[in-house]
Amino acid sequence: MVRLRNDAAEAMGAGLDRIRDECEVPSGFPIAVMQAADEAAARPIGDEHADRTDMAFATLDPVGSVDLDQAFAIDAPARPDGDIVLHYAIADVGWFVQPGDALDTEAFRRGVTVYLPDRRATLYPQILSEGAASLLPGVDRPAVVFTVRVDAAGESRLDGVERARVRSRVKLAYDQVTGADLPDGFAELFRRFAVAEQRRGAARVEFPEQEIGRDANGDYELTFRPRLESEEQNAALSLSTNLAVADALYAAGTGLFRVMDDVDERGVRRLRRAARAFGLDWPREQPLGEFEQSLAPTDPRAAAFFLAVRRAGGGAGYAPFTAGERPWHAAVAATYAQATAPLRRLQDRYVIEAALAVANGRAVPDAVTDAFDRLPKAMARADQRANRAEKMALELAEAVVLSGCVGRTFEAIVLDEGDGRNSGTVEIQIAEPPVIARVGAHNVDPGDVIRVRVAGVDVDARRVDLERVA
Repeated sequence: MVRLRNDAAEAMGAGLDRIRDECEVPSGFPIAVMQAADEAAARPIGDEHADRTDMAFATLDPVGSVDLDQAFAIDAPARPDGDIVLHYAIADVGWFVQPGDALDTEAFRRGVTVYLPDRRATLYPQILSEGAASLLPGVDRPAVVFTVRVDAAGESRLDGVERARVRSRVKLAYDQVTGADLPDGFAELFRRFAVAEQRRGAARVEFPEQEIGRDANGDYELTFRPRLESEEQNAALSLSTNLAVADALYAAGTGLFRVMDDVDERGVRRLRRAARAFGLDWPREQPLGEFEQSLAPTDPRAAAFFLAVRRAGGGAGYAPFTAGERPWHAAVAATYAQATAPLRRLQDRYVIEAALAVANGRAVPDAVTDAFDRLPKAMARADQRANRAEKMALELAEAVVLSGCVGRTFEAIVLDEGDGRNSGTVEIQIAEPPVIARVGAHNVDPGDVIRVRVAGVDVDARRVDLERVA
């Protein structure tokens, strides 16, 4: 972890403002949108929401989060091989926002919440996303409750979807929660999900990522943050729900699906070469996903290999239901949809509305079906903007951190072999300060440790020039 000094923090602030301008990250909402949000937030919860305030829902998120999409309650099985029943309450954004209204139109323009370390550009006005629509503890909130059964083999199926009034009992934090805070069945649900994931050969492996944060004093920090066990366990709730929703929508001949191609044969051959270069033993008969599952994320060689897999597989996107085509997401090795983050992701609201209709034997509204055709482009545009802004913010933080280090040398690990666009250069990771960059280097393999010198830094251009030291 590196904490930025005061003058560096000022440079970060100015640089982040430039990034928002360059990436056209929205700032503020039009007056009509704010008025619509105020009106929506003032609406009382009506009879269309069943009263489920007697259920012991809880949320689990980063400690400072206030845009709370999800709350869970779990019925543990009566016997070891019985079904676990997950009641997953998702913020009912579709009750506040109607297709074609001012809030919806602005949400289509934004697509996603863009998170930058000093502030975020929210998908909806904060009076909704961090207030009336957020599943904050101790207050009644409108939600859509998915009931999902997870059997002993880890397979999930959708058992019901309803609009409901809920009241979260407690807001739990990833870095503070203990097993005693969680309901019976929580850890077992994760175990079952992991077993099913391994059986499918899913390649969804998480590893430490570069991150900019702020501490309790408001100072910026640049870190490599590992995924906590509580995060992995909580993710299983969303993933199990989304898999069940995807199956239900596909069976009904409707929906919008998250899709990602498998690594092709050429990519697998390249990955096998990379594994050998890393010193990783990948048996010839073992599928890629199974091999990934066997690796320890804390191993630097494995982290480098995961990065290579991520690049080889290409990006993920969205696709509406098409008769005769089974949508596929390679990372989860299944048909997959997203319905659990409607405060932060536009398309989830429409998927939720489709799931409500299908689960209750109703036709999917025309406005929802029509949106499924428009959403892939809107989400691709939004994801591109958010990813670009976040990448530029990391480049800025690296430049700021290293601005006082010109002439110093650091130990670094080689992450990749380079590519045709950057002939003779490789990507490297410096552990402290936590920096990922490119440097000219020949005759090195992924996993090698080399030394690099900071030759120059341009904070305004977010550029760090490194050179290899013999």
